[in-house]
Amino acid sequence: MKLIEPIRIVLVLSMGFSLTMLPPAAVSLWYADGQWQAFVQAFLIGFLASFPPWWPLRRRLPTLRRRDGFIVVSMFWIVLSLLGALPFLLGEHLNFVDALFESVSGFTTTGATVATDIESLPPSILYYRHQLQWLGGMGLVVLAVAILPLLGIGGMHIYRAETPGPIKDEKMMPRLIHSARAMWMIYIALTIACALSYWLAGMTPFDAIAHSFSTISTGGFSTHDASLAYYASDTIDFVAIVFMLLGAINFSVHFAVLRKRSLSPYLQDIEVRSFLMFVIASTLLIAVVLRWTGYYPSLLDALINADFEVVSVITSTGLGAADFTQWPTFLPVLLIFISFIGGCGGSTAGGMKVMRVLLLIKEAVREVNHLIHPRSVKLVKIGGRILQERTTQAIWGFFGMYVIVFVVLMLSMMATGLDQITAFSAVATSINNLGPGLGDVAYTFATVGTGAKLISVLAMLLGRLEIFSLLVLLSPAFWRE
Repeated sequence: MKLIEPIRIVLVLSMGFSLTMLPPAAVSLWYADGQWQAFVQAFLIGFLASFPPWWPLRRRLPTLRRRDGFIVVSMFWIVLSLLGALPFLLGEHLNFVDALFESVSGFTTTGATVATDIESLPPSILYYRHQLQWLGGMGLVVLAVAILPLLGIGGMHIYRAETPGPIKDEKMMPRLIHSARAMWMIYIALTIACALSYWLAGMTPFDAIAHSFSTISTGGFSTHDASLAYYASDTIDFVAIVFMLLGAINFSVHFAVLRKRSLSPYLQDIEVRSFLMFVIASTLLIAVVLRWTGYYPSLLDALINADFEVVSVITSTGLGAADFTQWPTFLPVLLIFISFIGGCGGSTAGGMKVMRVLLLIKEAVREVNHLIHPRSVKLVKIGGRILQERTTQAIWGFFGMYVIVFVVLMLSMMATGLDQITAFSAVATSINNLGPGLGDVAYTFATVGTGAKLISVLAMLLGRLEIFSLLVLLSPAFWRE
């Protein structure tokens, strides 16, 4: 297989990413926190390491194939993670493994951290962490899809490998470049609306911008150790709930809402409708248990806190207004299990995605009915549309591989010395791109060993790229001409 084209594209994207080091450098100069040199050095390293090898390849004709898309995405995320770690490393805030962990956690919008005193970090580093999540939220590769055609490079195969969700061929507009641009315009508009809402709700402008980045991207980083609990504001919590939900809804549905100037597409889309119904049902269940056990003095308090944590977890955001790890009975584990569902396909959320879960349930029901009525023929439908057998097979294949990968990663975590609960939640929070876990990783990954951190890095990348996009590169057949 010829790798010239994928390498050329990755070099172009790397040069583009190196430019994102300049905004945090400007923030550093504004706050005079002494970190601007680290960002400038990171920019120079990223740009100068990419420009010379790209220059002799700049005039090559684009011959991008479907398999090249997987190579580009996987190579770019590896390079991206390494470049993203540079400011943490050059600023002498973290060692290499911790810097890589923080970078991958940011880009994959996981929100897990190795920091133990976030509020002591310089403002530019705090801003940079949130910028990482914002860029990773929609996917830098999708952003590049809107730019690469201008450079004479097609992007459909990259889009298929990068876009989350089970149905990847659906586009909001006939041409992919228009779709990618529309996605980013919506993404930027939601970010601005979220920042203004946070500011009006009582946050400082800096905190409002930073938290808007981590909310819309469903990332979960915060400028405070206590996350949103620092503000003790129901208004801020409400703003977070609204925009976490918006970030976890398929952006093509947002586009349909804007085009039709009606909220009806939210209720007409079966995935969005199922997603919201599950949020409501989970909130009611958890609120009842919280009130029944006397953890909160009133049902209203229980409902408010349950709603925030359910939305934060299922959208894989991980922002905290209450410490759910201390909730009674089975609730902490239930919330971790909720994270496996995740948000809608085509959103910034992690997890397996609601559409996949719906298809798994429908397929399971069909198999039960087939046992009762062996001669019956029942088709699987989603929103009135009959799905091909190939699609349902792909869903089961993904689920099977997801379970296998999860088990292998969890056993590997335990081999590093972690207990069962910590190992389970560490893998769950990483592969679902959630952030907070249970046990020793309930608040930070700083206390776990190097091996466990590297396993988490792999899990975060597998979760962000939905397993197959990365594992397909391990197949010998993939590399045959």
